Amino acid sequence: MDDSSIACFDPRSDASPLGDDEVHVWLSTVADATPRALAAAARAVLERLLCDYANCSNVPPRIERGPHGKPFAPELPQLEFNLSHAGRHVLLAFAHGQALGIDLEAEQRRLALGEIAQRFFAPAEARALARLPLPLQRSAFLQLWTRKEAVLKALGVGISFGLDRVEFVLDETGTAGALRAIAPEAGSVAEWTLHRLDPAPGMLGALAWRGPARRVRTFALRA
Repeated sequence: MDDSSIACFDPRSDASPLGDDEVHVWLSTVADATPRALAAAARAVLERLLCDYANCSNVPPRIERGPHGKPFAPELPQLEFNLSHAGRHVLLAFAHGQALGIDLEAEQRRLALGEIAQRFFAPAEARALARLPLPLQRSAFLQLWTRKEAVLKALGVGISFGLDRVEFVLDETGTAGALRAIAPEAGSVAEWTLHRLDPAPGMLGALAWRGPARRVRTFALRA
């Protein structure tokens, strides 16, 4: 499991070739942070990048959603992708032949951290969070949350799968680390690769897939 922090997003205006041993992660920042505008911007960026990767015309490929909402392009069966948005930012991930999950959260998002952890996290995670000083709890919670969401999105399942069935180590400094345990139907711990993403100030993200390590390349989309 690779759990490196990725903070440098090279600015680009189009997609570079996507190698079979790579995952490309894109960051886009929008001016209007209203939920409707952000969702529309995320869709537009996804269509633009899909066209770049698929070398299609000005008509973007059709996007559909699986039973739990995961998007896919039926006309591009070998191009896997996932996206997430929060605040004024959109994160997107692309790979050939490898299902992906990506999640993004704002550090200032208002959450009942202790209550959510007690109800939905693994008991060891909830206890580790409760032991942390208050200033560390929010970041630690979001590190766990984004990792869990990324794994569930890579699997193509919803939160009903069980956040407690994807368990991570949380150390005494509030840093989330290795995957400790996962539900048997999701494979073994050793099969999963995770990366922490630090795409912008005040934002936390995670990228996950069930498969061998790949090179992760990061780009910031220019208008």
